[in-house]
Amino acid sequence: MSETVFAGRYVLADEIGRGASGTIWRAWDLRRQRYVAAKVLQRQAAQDLLRFVREQSMRIEHPHVLAPAGWAADDDRVLIAMELADGGSLEDLVGDYGQLPPRLVCTLLDQLLSGLEAVHAEQVLHRDIKPANILLDATGVGTPRVRLSDFGLALRRGDPRLTENHHVVGTPGYIAPELFEGDDPHIAGDLFAVGVVALYLLQGVEPDARALVRELEAASVAPQAPPGIDEPLWQAVLMLLQPDPRARARSAAQARTAIARAAERLPAAAAADAEPIEVFDQLGPLPEGFGAAGPGGEAQAGAAGGGTPRTTPRGPDPRTVTPAATAPDGASPEPEVTSYHLAPPAGVEGAAAPPGTSTSTSGPSPAGPRPAGHSTSSRLWLLALITFSLAAALWALVLIRG
Repeated sequence: MSETVFAGRYVLADEIGRGASGTIWRAWDLRRQRYVAAKVLQRQAAQDLLRFVREQSMRIEHPHVLAPAGWAADDDRVLIAMELADGGSLEDLVGDYGQLPPRLVCTLLDQLLSGLEAVHAEQVLHRDIKPANILLDATGVGTPRVRLSDFGLALRRGDPRLTENHHVVGTPGYIAPELFEGDDPHIAGDLFAVGVVALYLLQGVEPDARALVRELEAASVAPQAPPGIDEPLWQAVLMLLQPDPRARARSAAQARTAIARAAERLPAAAAADAEPIEVFDQLGPLPEGFGAAGPGGEAQAGAAGGGTPRTTPRGPDPRTVTPAATAPDGASPEPEVTSYHLAPPAGVEGAAAPPGTSTSTSGPSPAGPRPAGHSTSSRLWLLALITFSLAAALWALVLIRG
């Protein structure tokens, strides 16, 4: 196959997924001599540029966080590199096995909250926590290892927002109710999304979070645990799902403690009846012309994420809510992103559904011919990154002197 080398460093091997803000490739890093996951974005507007600069700056080192590790620019495209997670996502795991054993769910939530604690410690709000954005390493029948990923909508507290006032970003079903009322993003919003993820793992189906919120608002006492969920674990999950953000867990650390205590009170599992949960390799074998040592070698099963073949890359999640962008001329629109516009908070009663939606897409094509007329685009990306870094440094200096 013909090799596509991005910015003289990343050799794009095969497309392995699509997200709300770009296409994900398995790529060989010529400098580090290893395979990485490379998100390739097409520059379409100044807002996209700012989002790229913001995302690539969020480098959080934690075993349960998959944050950007590097970037490169090439004409009108940019690439964000990160470690390669080869075990699919929690969405894939539930798709394979349905509802998961409560003890396993507690392990997964503990890891997720551990990573989220590190994210919040850096004053970063993720804003799009959902099963598809929680990736897994292929650990077989061993203890799974989750990685919180996709910081495309993340916001560092104190940074200017890239959306208009009263616009909500996130994925419907995982957005905290107060955000629909115009509240600013906050830690409690991320924790609500973790609570919805917990229900998804325990029940094996997408929960109706809005119906649950309405039930909690109307109830004078906490509702009983749904079938199959033990009461101690249900109470821990309810700490994350309270309609009033002030009644939720105050931090990821507090939620993590509650989950650990609930796990201690779970009944012993019947080992003979339990189906082993295996996190197998989801990437498939390397394409022709690539091997374990990079381009030029022979593809091998089990090399750099080679395993169960996947004939098509994972598609974008059509529920992700982001600011609207414009599809390239001639591109087939995909329901990739949606923008909700809310009325001002003063005119909102309760967590009313948004009055309308609009959709838009982005269509990066890393393997295609480069459009003419963008010889200075790489310099613009670099200038934007330098400007952003200088602004951050000046802001930190002001805080120190203050």
